[in-house]
Amino acid sequence: MKLLNWDEVEALSRFKSENYLTTSFFLGTDKSRLSKKEILLSLKNLLNNGLARLQGLDISKDKKESIRQDLEKINKQISQNFSSSHFSGIAIFSCHGQSFWQVFGLPEPPRNRVLFDHNPYVRPLSDILDEYHHIFGFLIDRREAKWYKIFMGEILPLESLSSDVPSKVKEGGFEGYESKRIERHVEARLHDHFKRAAQKAFELFKKNHFDWLFLGCHEKYISDFEPFLHNYLRTRIKATLKAKPSDSKDKILKESIELEKKLKKDEEEAIVQKLVSELERGGRACSGVKDCLRSLNQAEVQTLVITRNFSTQGKLCPQCKLLYLEELRCPSCQKKTTSVLDIIDEAIESALKINCDVRHITPPTKLDRYGKIGAFLRYKA
Repeated sequence: MKLLNWDEVEALSRFKSENYLTTSFFLGTDKSRLSKKEILLSLKNLLNNGLARLQGLDISKDKKESIRQDLEKINKQISQNFSSSHFSGIAIFSCHGQSFWQVFGLPEPPRNRVLFDHNPYVRPLSDILDEYHHIFGFLIDRREAKWYKIFMGEILPLESLSSDVPSKVKEGGFEGYESKRIERHVEARLHDHFKRAAQKAFELFKKNHFDWLFLGCHEKYISDFEPFLHNYLRTRIKATLKAKPSDSKDKILKESIELEKKLKKDEEEAIVQKLVSELERGGRACSGVKDCLRSLNQAEVQTLVITRNFSTQGKLCPQCKLLYLEELRCPSCQKKTTSVLDIIDEAIESALKINCDVRHITPPTKLDRYGKIGAFLRYKA
């Protein structure tokens, strides 16, 4: 199924297997950039690499057999569904010993990898979701209005509206009185069209829970139309589209994607600047892996800010589930900690569990000087 929202990632992160390891598998399947032969060769190499690493793991025979079954099922899944798949990437999470199996189609190619751990490796999914917003495309002119749902590089028509608004007339009749009467009639019909479209837009927005509104309306109609738009929508206008209701879906989508990328870049720069300012004045923020893990352990984090592709090893308490950078024993319960390949992935999972926002930042940024990870805190440490 297609990766759609944070709830799916959070649900995935809650899966834990105490008796077996979970296989997390990621593969780029973008057919516009790679041939079928290249994709299937990458699949073969990943599976062979996984099998080779499996042999070297110091785990029980049952655990090894569970992973071997995972890899076999992954191979079968991709090979049999390759022709019908239209996604640019695929993520599969499997734990045969626990009868656990999840498949996600991805809108962009992930880094090819296969990992074995007690819980699913959700960071690539979190990273992808943070790049996209649910966009409400609303295009209107004097006779037509159209609404679109835009998400993860795809566009879906929602509804359309047409109104019989007469064209403007030239001056005529005795001293232009007749033309003025007609013009008032035309203006009333136009305002009725704008009012109906604004009401429908508000209904659709409430129903679909969008993040941003992209409005396409000719400049000469903005002052007439905006008063009809509910204030809730006006405050969510994130960008103005040049596209018209009569334009093709592809044209509207292309312009929307370009705007989304620019807005996302601006948003990331603003987040980093705000975090750095908070750090420099000694406010409600922290930075660096060690301090961020400590704040997560204490449930102080409000928003976790992470540099994309930054990872480092760390420690996890098997009993308290607390995260550390290098402690050999948990300071809380004195249990021996276990090593994890990517403590940043564990931090993301921890953040999701305490309802924190997680923001991924594309480097290079000022965050690089602060350990490539930071957090806004609920209160000053």
